[in-house]
Amino acid sequence: MVEVDFAQLQQWLAAFVWPFVRLTAFLAASPLWGHDSIPTQTKIGLAVLLAVLLGPNLPPLPAVPLVSWTSLGIVIEQTLIGAAMGLTMRVILAVVQAAGEIIGLQMGLGFASFFAPDTGTNTMILSRLLYMFSLLIFLALDGHLIVLEILAASFTSLPIGQALDLSAGEVLVRHARIILASGLLLALPLVAALLIINLAMGILNRAAPQLTVFSIGFPLTMCVGIVLLMVMMNDLGRFLESLFGDGLTFLRQLVESLALAA
Repeated sequence: MVEVDFAQLQQWLAAFVWPFVRLTAFLAASPLWGHDSIPTQTKIGLAVLLAVLLGPNLPPLPAVPLVSWTSLGIVIEQTLIGAAMGLTMRVILAVVQAAGEIIGLQMGLGFASFFAPDTGTNTMILSRLLYMFSLLIFLALDGHLIVLEILAASFTSLPIGQALDLSAGEVLVRHARIILASGLLLALPLVAALLIINLAMGILNRAAPQLTVFSIGFPLTMCVGIVLLMVMMNDLGRFLESLFGDGLTFLRQLVESLALAA
């Protein structure tokens, strides 16, 4: 007959609960697994499965009672780690959404929006379309597997119970500047071309006021924008591959920066 004492039971529970908290926070904050279209039961089931698989391979856990104030502090630390990693992935895909917003405004598609349940706000249809393309390319490049690998390796480079370097939060905030910088870089060819068309329409309207320039301006910018979008799609995969590579590299650096305070 196998006998299990209270100390062993508490050790087994700690090897499951603490990784489960980090994994759950990451899945809730990440843009792919945290999408509202994925049932909550599926997210919890995936977190449970990963926690069971990672539990036996964890570094030595701190000798802390599971029901204590110290354990509560560890739970908060694991939540912060998982949420920070998930937000890093959300920032990467927010770049494409920002580019879609900028392009849509220049094309005159600002009115073409709908309510997105996952964000809780109105989203332009072009921004949503580019976002879905980015998710599909991310899956095609096996980015989800690389992220799970980084998440599993974070338990080794940043063991449970190790003190965190909270100054790494500033690094994450500074990293968010790529939303505007890279998003504008992606939208710049279309924005520049549409700006030239709008300037030409303005000059034409001043030169020949009798022409109804405004009646042809919107269809013209729409058609040119669609053609330029077709051209941009040829290089979208290469741009996203570079963007995802930089984002995953920063994700590893973020875990290392959190682990500096030993």
